[in-house]
Parts: sequence; C-alpha cells; structure tokens
Amino acid sequence: MTAREINRFFLLACAPFIGMVVWLLSAGFALDMPRLGFAPTLESFTLEEQTKTVHQSLDVAKVNAAATKSTVEKFYQLYEQSANDTSAMLKLATAQTARPAAIFDARISAEFGKPIRTVTSANIDLRLYQFNDPNYKGYALKADLKTDKAMKMALGKDKLGGSETTLAAVNRFGAVAGINAGGFADTEDGKRYPLSTTILNGKYVYGFEPSFDNLAFVGLSTDRKLIGGKFTKQADLDKLNPSFGATFVPVLLKGGVKQAIPAQWQNSPRRAPRTVVGNFGNNQLLFIVADGYNERGGSGATLMELQDRLARLRVVDAYNLDGGGSSSLIFEGKTINNPSDGRLRPLPTNFLFFK
Repeated sequence: MTAREINRFFLLACAPFIGMVVWLLSAGFALDMPRLGFAPTLESFTLEEQTKTVHQSLDVAKVNAAATKSTVEKFYQLYEQSANDTSAMLKLATAQTARPAAIFDARISAEFGKPIRTVTSANIDLRLYQFNDPNYKGYALKADLKTDKAMKMALGKDKLGGSETTLAAVNRFGAVAGINAGGFADTEDGKRYPLSTTILNGKYVYGFEPSFDNLAFVGLSTDRKLIGGKFTKQADLDKLNPSFGATFVPVLLKGGVKQAIPAQWQNSPRRAPRTVVGNFGNNQLLFIVADGYNERGGSGATLMELQDRLARLRVVDAYNLDGGGSSSLIFEGKTINNPSDGRLRPLPTNFLFFK
C-alpha cells in the first residue's frame, strides 16, 4: 500500500470522530480536563472549621474553669472565714449566756463557800453546802429542777396518818436526796397527820382548809415553780396549778420583801433547829437547814437570822417548814444534819429529789 492510500485510510477512519468534535464545538460545549494536584472538598473544609471551633471552645472552657476555680476558692475562703466568725460568735454567745449563771453561782459561793457535794444529771442539779454562822452551823441545798420528775412529795408510808423518816422515804423511793416538809398533828391512836391543806399528785389529801393562825401553804406548781402563802379560797390556790405541797408557818419573804414574823415564832423558841425554803429569780430552789442541839431555845437559828440571810441572797419568796426535831437533810443515802432528837423523826410529809 502506498503512502497516499495509507493517508486516505486514516482520514476515512477518523472522519466520524472529527465530525463529532466539530459538532460539539459548534454547539457551545466546553470540555474541562481534570487538573493534577489536591483541591479541598466541602467535607474537609467543614471538619477543619469544626476542629478550629472545638479548640476555641476548649480555650474558652479553660478560661472559664480557671475563673470558676478562683471563684470557688474565694467562696471557700469566705465560707471558712464565715464559719470561724460564726464559731467565735457562738462561743461568745455561750459565754454570755453562761455569765448570769456564773454570777449567780458566785453569789451563792460567796455566802456558803464551795459545795461539798454535787449531783448533776439531765433531771436535776443539786449542790450541797456547809457553812458556819457565828451563832449556828447550817447546811444549804440548792436545787435546779430540770424536769417534772426531779422533785416530789411523799406521804408517810403512802397512807393518810402514816409517817416515816426522811431517810426511809428516800430509800423507799430511790431518791438521791430528801428534806422534811410540812407540820403535823398527832392523834391518840398514834397516827400522824399532815397539818392543814396538803396536796399530793395534784389532789387535795383531805380537802382545802382556809389559812388560819398564820399558817401558809408551800409547794410546787405543775411547771416546777415554788408557790405558797395564805389562801382563804381554794380557787385562789387552784389558779397556781399546785402539784404538791404542805403547810406550816410563817411566810418569810414575798417578792423579795421581808414579811412580819409573828411574835410567837420570834420567841418560842427564839433559837431552834430550822428548815426553810426559798426560790431565786431563775426558779432554782434553796433549802437551808440550821442545826440545833434541842428545842429549848438555846441553840440553832432564829427566823430573823434566816430571813436576813435569804434576803441577802436575793431570794424572792421564802417559807418556814417544820423545824425542831423534824429538821432532816438526807443526801446520797446519808443524814447530813444532826437531828436534835438524836435520831430522825418519822414525818407524814417529805420532799424528795431524784437523779
């Protein structure tokens, strides 16, 4: 085959393709050839932006975390300072609260010295003192009644007309201390009855009797406050909500004011063993027992001496309880005073204290 024939053959073979290219060009189609190299896609661009955003958020979070840490530390320091201030204020308040009690106890100690025995529980606080007056020897029992179970009155052998010593009553009821209560009257058949108006467990033992011959009722109310005085009507005593109490004579102080002591009780006998009771402004009770050798008037205390002592201690109300051979003070199972009879006298009423 000659060169001319070969050229003709290729021209005829390529003609269709050449025609198609010419048609495409004439129709306005553009043919872009792919370029070599890498061009970022939409997906890669979005991921890069998200990564950048995350890094920025982390940076912001670090800054916020640092700020939060600083704030927490400041709040903690403030809390710690506040807690310290509160603790200091609480200590101060506690000290201030205890101050009146400390002043009160100091006043008692200035009069009687330090307590020789104490009993403290959730129920009661008892402090026993011993003192020597120029004219007599005495004992004082201060009682802080914390609950309504701290103190009660016992009727002799739990029956009307019965009697027992204060020590026997203490042992029978398991009390921690005891002291004699009201007066009594004896009958020919040997029975011993409480004198005049007597209340036990909120009930009158044998009815109400109007006060006479300077007799005065003395006892405790249902809210553990000392109550007493002369009463002509039962309604007047009932208003005080008596829980228990007995009767004797006379009244020594009322509202901190000394009361006139009947002449009979000033001189017959002038001196004698005595038992008196009073209350302070904080409702704590004070019992004083004065020792005496007999009831003939030559030993023991006068009622005026005890009245002066009570007034000096700023006692609010005070009453004389049965004295003489009846004066009895029991503490932790032992007789503290020296009964003038040489032994404890059986009594129809006794005040008892419970730990």
